[in-house]
Amino acid sequence: MGQITVHHLNNSRSQRVLWLLEELGLDYHITHYQRDSETMLAPPALRRIHPLGKAPVITDDGITLAETGAIVEYLVETYGGAEAATRLAPAPGTPERLRYTYWLHYAEGSAMPPLLLKLIFDRIEAGGAMPFFVKPIARAIAGKVKSGFIGPQITLHLDYLEAELEPRSWFAGPDFSAADIQMSFPLEAAVARGGLDGSRPRLIDFLARIHARPAYKRALERGGSYSLGT
Repeated sequence: MGQITVHHLNNSRSQRVLWLLEELGLDYHITHYQRDSETMLAPPALRRIHPLGKAPVITDDGITLAETGAIVEYLVETYGGAEAATRLAPAPGTPERLRYTYWLHYAEGSAMPPLLLKLIFDRIEAGGAMPFFVKPIARAIAGKVKSGFIGPQITLHLDYLEAELEPRSWFAGPDFSAADIQMSFPLEAAVARGGLDGSRPRLIDFLARIHARPAYKRALERGGSYSLGT
């Protein structure tokens, strides 16, 4: 095993990588990066690790790998071992494995885009650094986009996810898997800015159960403060 380093940006997707490493019981090193307090963007230093300058990124034994889903698959397949792989990824060829793969991709490919748009248009609606005479127009446009497209899309996805947890405890099936780690970020973001609340009790229960996991708590201790409210 090489030295796994997580290039960890505060309040970001890289928190999931720390959590997975704790679930796997692996040793790892963290290099911390802080967002710009005004733009909320990652610092330029991350570009020295990966050209896009975004988190998460891991380096391991000469490999540099970005994208949470790819990192999750790499770590489970490379370091999981037979016992952990069975525990964190359903057996190949099973319906649960197909669901597992689906949710690994759905989290970023389908769930996150409307939540990211919500964040962007919330900031436009708030005014920010723009001439005062532009603000009323920007707010009107942002409000229409949010009410006509972004809000309905978030509602559609949250209703879908709530229904998916009705017949099963976890997203891939009856057992916790790395797909649940991947799905944690969009659901936490939905609580922070997407309207996810007690009206969808299965999703709230899912979040309560993952937050109670010892590995999740250890990852928070290692990674530092974590908030998606901004």
